[in-house]
Amino acid sequence: MRLFEHEAKALFRRAGLETPRGLLAETPAEAVLAASELGPRVAVKGQVRSGGRAKAGAVRLAEGPAEIEEAARAVLDTRVSDQPVTALLVEEALDIEAERYLGIVYDDRSRGPAAVASLAGGVDVEDEASAAARVPLSALDPAQDFRLKEAVSSLGLSGRELVELTGILGRLWHLFTEGDLLLAEINPLARTADGRWVALDARVEIDDDALFRQAETVRDLGIDPATRSDREASDLELEAARIDRSDHRGVAGRVVQFDGTLALLIGGGGASLTAFDAVRAHGGSPANYCEIGGNPSVRKVAALTRLLLGQPGIERIAVIMNVVNNTRADLIARGVIRGCLDAGLEPARAIAVFRVPGAWEEECVALLRHYGVTACDRTVSIDEAAARAVAASG
Repeated sequence: MRLFEHEAKALFRRAGLETPRGLLAETPAEAVLAASELGPRVAVKGQVRSGGRAKAGAVRLAEGPAEIEEAARAVLDTRVSDQPVTALLVEEALDIEAERYLGIVYDDRSRGPAAVASLAGGVDVEDEASAAARVPLSALDPAQDFRLKEAVSSLGLSGRELVELTGILGRLWHLFTEGDLLLAEINPLARTADGRWVALDARVEIDDDALFRQAETVRDLGIDPATRSDREASDLELEAARIDRSDHRGVAGRVVQFDGTLALLIGGGGASLTAFDAVRAHGGSPANYCEIGGNPSVRKVAALTRLLLGQPGIERIAVIMNVVNNTRADLIARGVIRGCLDAGLEPARAIAVFRVPGAWEEECVALLRHYGVTACDRTVSIDEAAARAVAASG
């Protein structure tokens, strides 16, 4: 879950990191009012959960009420990576002597966290990748001071700046581990004319699967996780998330909508991705990606099935899961059948394929047979089930 800048900076301040004084605004008039409390010259920053704001014109310096109002109006009319600006962060403009980049990231190469440091802070830091230091860290050991110092010292820094930046990186590391983060980034970290290090921008991503441990933090920030993704959630996705939250049992509602014609109920660890890719590989057109598992209630499965089949142009649903041991196949079948009937569709017609082998499989097979649906057992691979679903859906 990616945070807005103002939310990320709230976490930074909790971790002992300094940020510019700032206030949120939703209108140009509010931006002018906020600036009156911060100083004559301010930065007007559009709040989107995406990088590249400055290049898109969503970050502007302004001085004086008329200029600030004009800047706020322009930023609010900007889209960044096809995301609308939802609010403004108005911050005091600081006198900057130098900029750096510091971050704790999840590194695909080392398959774990890594400290990243660069002398090149700012909008083009990605273009200076060769000048960046990247040092793998161990999530099993909270004491990583030596490696953090290694990341900073490898930039050729020493003395006071080495000590200060290592300390800042240490606070980021503590925030990363305690907050279940996938990313904690300061870009740029600025040294002001009076010698302070200030986080001018902040990017934070929380691991979705750890949100249950970060419930207090999310609540304090006023965030509804169901509304957070890298793009605006569709009405279907929001309703699916509401269905999932309506009952604590299992997962049935993590949906990403696509423009295809075949609804999918898929699950079983990486099997959901395998099934989705297999449908596409066989020429199918998925209407959604949807995780299901952990023994969701019949009511949740039925509501989700009805929701997916209720979309315009969707008449068939494919139910494909890995061999299950923590989910009753018969309960999935009951929910899907009930959802089909609630949508006014005959299960034998609406279910393109049903492959949920494992626990309570015999009861599942008998129930589906009663409604004219043939269940696939584990001798039918996920790939073959996907092929049958595509063929059945035409």
